Amino acid sequence: MRAMVTGAAALALLAGCGGRGDEDWKPIDVAGLSESQRGQYASAEAARDALAGELMATLADELAERGAAGAIAVCKEDAPRIAAATGERLGLRIGRTSWKLRNPRNAAPAWAEPLLAGQPAEPRAAAAPDGRLGVTLPIRIAAPCLACHGPTDELEDDVRAALAAQYPGDRATGFQSGDLRGWFWVEVP
Repeated sequence: MRAMVTGAAALALLAGCGGRGDEDWKPIDVAGLSESQRGQYASAEAARDALAGELMATLADELAERGAAGAIAVCKEDAPRIAAATGERLGLRIGRTSWKLRNPRNAAPAWAEPLLAGQPAEPRAAAAPDGRLGVTLPIRIAAPCLACHGPTDELEDDVRAALAAQYPGDRATGFQSGDLRGWFWVEVP
């Protein structure tokens, strides 16, 4: 009986039952994308641009109105909403991640983890057996981001206090302008 259960479980895993088959994604060279994958890649870049544009505009408004400490809520509360709305509008999934997470809910999806090993500074891609394309696109620190992500000893006292209150396990400081901050990840059907 045990052998039958074990065999059935193995078949279910091989068939991808019970999940989206994230373990079946295969990294592929961005330069070697097929024609249809190039279209998916272009959709991923457009989604990244839409999310980044809306997020930066929202952050700029909040920075001007409430300062850096007040703008922390944009990344915590507004960014996930903006990402979900962007994904819904464009028919894909999108988010942000990093090896130095501020918000644990921004962990990379399983398919992206192998692509992000070694903290690549260039875009990477992976293909799923069902035709989905996963893309990771680097995020670089811009000068305005240093108000919350710069060296800890250079952050304003109110920013340090707000980060400690909202993100007790924060690891997302210590960056310099131009540093790799993390990645947008995009999953395109």
